[in-house]
Amino acid sequence: MLTLLLLGIPLLAALILLVAKGSNLKNLALSFSLVEFVVSVYAWFLYRQEPSSSVLSFDAEWIKSIGAHFDVSINALSLLMILLTNFLIPLIILSSYRKGYALSNKFYGFILLMQMALVGVFMANDGFLFYVFWEVALIPIYFICLLWGSEGTARVTLKFFIYTFLGSLFMLVGLLYLYNHTGVDGTKSWNVNELYLAGKSMNVKEQSAVFWSVFVAFAIKMPIVPFHTWQPDTYVTAPTQGTMLLSGIMLKMASFGLLKWLIPAVPLGLEVWGHTALMLCVIGIIYTSIIAIGQKDYKRFIAYASVAHVAVIAAGALSLNQQGIQGSIMLMLAHGVNAVGLFFVVEILIRYAGTSEIPKLGGIRNLNSNFGMHFFIIMLGVVAIPLTNGFIGEFLSLNGLYQYSPVMAGFAGLSIIFGAVYMLRTYQHIMLGEVKDTTLRMGTLEASEKITLAIISLAVLAMGVYPAPLNEIAETAANEILMHIK
Repeated sequence: MLTLLLLGIPLLAALILLVAKGSNLKNLALSFSLVEFVVSVYAWFLYRQEPSSSVLSFDAEWIKSIGAHFDVSINALSLLMILLTNFLIPLIILSSYRKGYALSNKFYGFILLMQMALVGVFMANDGFLFYVFWEVALIPIYFICLLWGSEGTARVTLKFFIYTFLGSLFMLVGLLYLYNHTGVDGTKSWNVNELYLAGKSMNVKEQSAVFWSVFVAFAIKMPIVPFHTWQPDTYVTAPTQGTMLLSGIMLKMASFGLLKWLIPAVPLGLEVWGHTALMLCVIGIIYTSIIAIGQKDYKRFIAYASVAHVAVIAAGALSLNQQGIQGSIMLMLAHGVNAVGLFFVVEILIRYAGTSEIPKLGGIRNLNSNFGMHFFIIMLGVVAIPLTNGFIGEFLSLNGLYQYSPVMAGFAGLSIIFGAVYMLRTYQHIMLGEVKDTTLRMGTLEASEKITLAIISLAVLAMGVYPAPLNEIAETAANEILMHIK
């Protein structure tokens, strides 16, 4: 029943906020999100004590005619994604405290509705239910980007919607094909384990078709080159909190889906086409890293840097060995925290300097050393310096990729060099050097800004210095995935 509570709290909060009026709506939204985080931490304690506890699962018949169940549960992989989601949502809400949004009840209601859908995606054990939550998550982020985005957002948001909606249709086709191969006795089922068995019963051609049908959907959402073209424009025009939701959490839906719903279901398809998919990841790492180096707008720069890091996550998952998958999971956690941190830096820069154009910024560390320190810590996490959150995931992912192919690992490893180049270069231009006219207002930050930055910096360091609590669960998750593949 704890799973229903994790779904019910943000759903109830969203419904209340969507009709609420008043001046303290952001406090109400933050309170609900903190309660949700406390419940997810409690779920973590329960899982550590008894992973198979009935409290961590719920299964009820839902749509009998198609064999769909409302089947949700918490295992190692879903637990980590739920913790990430419910840790970041309060930070995203807190990051908005200095910015007044019109129709703020709708804004925060959509954030919490999206939180419910994301948690549902990570807990669903029924393919139809997974698809429903996946589509529901698209609705609030679409309106967040459309209603509170910058100039030109309507065209960009429509492109984002078309891309992701078409990708979802590809995924639905793949899931339907698996579903129609379930039930040797004539009883069809959407259960994840039944879909695994159905996939493994197919021949190579059928598994290959399912692989590409579902992989394209996930490749668009992550995104992976060449399916990434919706992302940079969306990141630039979307409100910062919307971009945080997209980059910090929503993209993890696809990498999560790759690990839970695709890899275990079509082993022969992976055997034939996994190498090609890995090639796309490695090409994407190099291509988007080079583009990131030349960016003049900080938000667009983060967009391309994010594509490069997500490609490392996908490459680790597709290496199909324990270290690669474990590293992919740990890198998902690190990327979520770091992405929210980087975009909050953008929020602060735009608020005080009035621009995110890198050439117009400079000397900020001389005006606010505290802000410079937090930015530096987040940057170190992105570069994956030892004792930061990015190191363990990137190391394990590249190690797993090396076991698969030393040549691919060598090219993918260039992400370390490129990452250091574009992050250090950007930090130098923004924080060091002479103070520009646009940055003269970079004085003392507000309390909410200091708290948000401090929590993110602490998470970057804590996950790097003592990764064991999360890494142990990630190892369990990797072994569970590999068990289904064999």
